Amino acid sequence: MTSLVGRRGELARIRRLCGEFRMVTLTGVGGVGKSRLALRAAAVMQKGYGDGAWLVALSALDQGALVPHTIAETLPLADRTTRPMMDVLTEYLVDRHVLLVLDTCEHLIDDLSGTARDLLVAAPGLSILATSRRPLGVPDEQVLIIDPLPVPDSRGKGPQEAVVLLAERTARSVPGFAVTDGNRADLARLCRRLEGLPLAIELAAARLRELPAAELCERLDDRFAMLGDSEAEVADADPPWHQALRTAIGWSHQLCTPEERLLWARASVFAGSFDDVAAIEVCADALLPAEILPALLAGLVDKSILIWSPTGGGERYRMLDTIREYGAIWLGALGEQEELRRRHRDHFLIMARRGDAAWLGPGQVALNDRTNVEHDNLRTALDHCLTNPADHTALELAAALWFFWYPCGFLREGQHYLERALDRDTGPSIVRNRALWVCSLTLMVQGDPTAGMVYAAECAGTAEQLGDTAAALAAQAMVMAAATIRGDLALALALADSLLAVHRPEHGLTLPTLLARLCQSHVHTAHGRVEDAVKALEEMCAECDKHGERWMRAYADLFRAQAELSLGRCDAAQTFARSALEMKHRLHDNIGIAMALDVLACAASASGQGEPAARRLGLAQQVWDTIGRAQLGIHEWVSARRTCELEARAAIGDRAYRAAFRTGYDTELEAGIALALDPGT
Repeated sequence: MTSLVGRRGELARIRRLCGEFRMVTLTGVGGVGKSRLALRAAAVMQKGYGDGAWLVALSALDQGALVPHTIAETLPLADRTTRPMMDVLTEYLVDRHVLLVLDTCEHLIDDLSGTARDLLVAAPGLSILATSRRPLGVPDEQVLIIDPLPVPDSRGKGPQEAVVLLAERTARSVPGFAVTDGNRADLARLCRRLEGLPLAIELAAARLRELPAAELCERLDDRFAMLGDSEAEVADADPPWHQALRTAIGWSHQLCTPEERLLWARASVFAGSFDDVAAIEVCADALLPAEILPALLAGLVDKSILIWSPTGGGERYRMLDTIREYGAIWLGALGEQEELRRRHRDHFLIMARRGDAAWLGPGQVALNDRTNVEHDNLRTALDHCLTNPADHTALELAAALWFFWYPCGFLREGQHYLERALDRDTGPSIVRNRALWVCSLTLMVQGDPTAGMVYAAECAGTAEQLGDTAAALAAQAMVMAAATIRGDLALALALADSLLAVHRPEHGLTLPTLLARLCQSHVHTAHGRVEDAVKALEEMCAECDKHGERWMRAYADLFRAQAELSLGRCDAAQTFARSALEMKHRLHDNIGIAMALDVLACAASASGQGEPAARRLGLAQQVWDTIGRAQLGIHEWVSARRTCELEARAAIGDRAYRAAFRTGYDTELEAGIALALDPGT
């Protein structure tokens, strides 16, 4: 929100420091414009970093333990092994030339300082630009204090940057507004009163639609006189706020209607952004009737308290961190903090339940997008659940989000929350059973059947005691997955047949039965019984199509492509693989993307097209390297890829193969996928 007016000198200093040192922290009071400066500096410098500049937004993160996960999710990295995330990050960054912009660090200093130190030691090509109200305390850290904008003197002479910012922001809401001889002195006085603090100036600019500058100055003078040196209104702020900011925000708060103030306080429970539906369900009650919420939201946007953002999924709102912090302090003063956190948790628990129930059906793309945009709020809800394990909501929410952890690509974070919830809520229950098999699932897909079997075994034992049939079937599916990964295909097929024997189509789609269909086809193809594999997949596709399901349907297309390839039908294999790749790409399913690219490479090499096969293998390897264990360690897939490589090398020679593979590996992923999806290539 803050402008870069008058910041050229700071930008130059940031660039110089980042050129000389690997750890640079921008500090300063809240509202001084640290984040905007860091973003602009990174945008200017990013061409100097071979592997890019990446923004890691930390303001919505409550847990320092998730800092490595958040960094990993920002990077083109989706490691699905069960190694410690710091090991994964270190391995990824060790030979890369990267700038990380760690934005809003002050509430996570203890964890962040250690993470930054360890990464800088391990990765010589890494540089970090951080924004924080206090230094991180990392060795060799260079701290640049960002000061407020310089202001004119009492005669209006001298630096004009603050006045230019005020006029620039006012003109956005007052068309034609400009600095004139008639208002220059009052605008300068206003900027001096706000001590050149950009956020305070922007909040004041929102009031110039209603009040002339002279009257606004008088009211601000009254506000300062009332405040004096007292910091009572923001006593919980850490570190303490600049007085000009306290005054400007407090004055904006005073000018809001009582209903707007209450909504401001209550909306502070949201992390990141929120929509009007969430605002109504979380914030509305007898004091704030739902029917007046839209008008209150619009009023807070007009006053620059909320930032309105239109998106493909509808309108969303967010607060700047400092504005949100002020609202949270008032919410605590009102005694409503715990109640609003509970409402927030309940809203997103209901959302997760609905997503869980609806995932294996139509609307998966929209649900994927919706869940991704609420990621920060889901984290906040989970963190709140973990403070009270007795009500089982931590287990329920973490398990209900299985469709987010696996299909949407957040397995490591899902494992983190599931293991914490299971550690805190240990009594046997149906809710715990579900969390057990979901945790097992996250581990299986990361290629760790040994750890996954620990949770599956407990789930199976408890399910039998409690008569929990659904959990028993899910645990059996996890044992089947472990057998497939370990190469025990006879056991895997027996378990798959057993799962399908008890399945009733009228009960709808279930994950265990869909996994069983895939397991059947995999075993049949591996043993040369391709007709049986195709029959299992056709039955699966028919079930998926009946329910409008596309995520698992795309896996069926992938397995069908493998079956067609085993018969030498390369054109058919490419058709099925491209169909799968299109959907897996849309859902950000990296395992599906890598598998599809492998099959397309195998089809090309089997057709004697060594150069495109090598390029596709390179592009696929780029994705596998972000996942962890290539081909998930499944013997048949590893063997197929090795055969593909040998065929491509034989077709074009080692030197040409290496060049084509490197071209594919270095291709931007979006461009590479677009090329792979084009049948003309």
